[in-house]
Amino acid sequence: MSSILILGASYGSLLATRLAQAGHAVCLVCTASTRDLINREGTRVRFPVKGRAGLVEVDSRTLAGSIVAATPEDVQPAGFDLAVLAMQESQYGEQGVLQLMQRVARTGIPCLALMNMPPPPFLRRIPGLDVAALADCFSDLRLWDQFVPGRVTLASPDPQAFRPADEPKNVLQVGLPTNFKCAPFEDEVHTALLQRLAADIEKTRFEVAGESLELPVKLKVHASLFVPLAKWPMLLTGNYRCVGDDGIVPIANAVHDDPARSREVYEWVASLCREVGAEPEDLVPYEKYAAAATSLKKPSSAARALAAGARRIERVDLLVQSIAAQKGRSHPEVDAIVRRVDAALLRNGDARLRLAA
Repeated sequence: MSSILILGASYGSLLATRLAQAGHAVCLVCTASTRDLINREGTRVRFPVKGRAGLVEVDSRTLAGSIVAATPEDVQPAGFDLAVLAMQESQYGEQGVLQLMQRVARTGIPCLALMNMPPPPFLRRIPGLDVAALADCFSDLRLWDQFVPGRVTLASPDPQAFRPADEPKNVLQVGLPTNFKCAPFEDEVHTALLQRLAADIEKTRFEVAGESLELPVKLKVHASLFVPLAKWPMLLTGNYRCVGDDGIVPIANAVHDDPARSREVYEWVASLCREVGAEPEDLVPYEKYAAAATSLKKPSSAARALAAGARRIERVDLLVQSIAAQKGRSHPEVDAIVRRVDAALLRNGDARLRLAA
């Protein structure tokens, strides 16, 4: 049994459930109110299962392993085998979480990021990138200075999940049940840990009324460092193009209202990923992404956050634009995406953008 620390109890409860189902011990880091709710009532994750009507709800209290919750102040990371970073990039600098991140860095335990925004230590593992020049893409680049790059890896957070309206914070519903695609660590010992966890999840089954079900959403460990970058074309083609000049639209509309433009953006970002180091087999063909996008009937979380007045979101759009500039490249639609997101943040009162303006 491994002991896993997961920062972020919302999206993090998805991987936590699969790990606890496989017999591992998980500690979710969250707010005090969510901690009390999870420790009292467990977590509930609802999965769609192929060939079965309705959703299958998994109550963490029934699993072979365990899920407990704690606030950042109460966590000492030295006793854990792995830390999973499953929060939005800007949240790691918040009071309490920042100090926990510093403790995690000092322990040197391997860290798996479940983030759309790749953390700077992971980017430092990619040859040819000037990470210091990407500081404007992050809330605070200095937050990551103590992390050893080889001990930080990234999994593409492809599975889509959300908290259903009017449900408590211990409930999560899976919308798109794909897999976490994970890059290796530098140390084979740390990569072997991920492989063992992936194998344990693969073997699990969930009993419902006497029927043994194979639940979706697994951990897939790849040999390539660049596999998680496959999410970049998806984010730029769909998620960030949900943000318009006059409001937001669902991902399906962002992709399919102008299919030719969507393909152009997708393939341009994919070509940038290849220039950075990805092989064609590391990436997802546009046709496969476009087919999946037809089922994404809600605006992206970034778009919804901007519409709700958020002053900070993850800026993968700006990161892609900035990395492209380092390679002497640009694309007018990517530049337009960045301008629209900048304008929304400026309207919402982003202090850094106001100072720049």
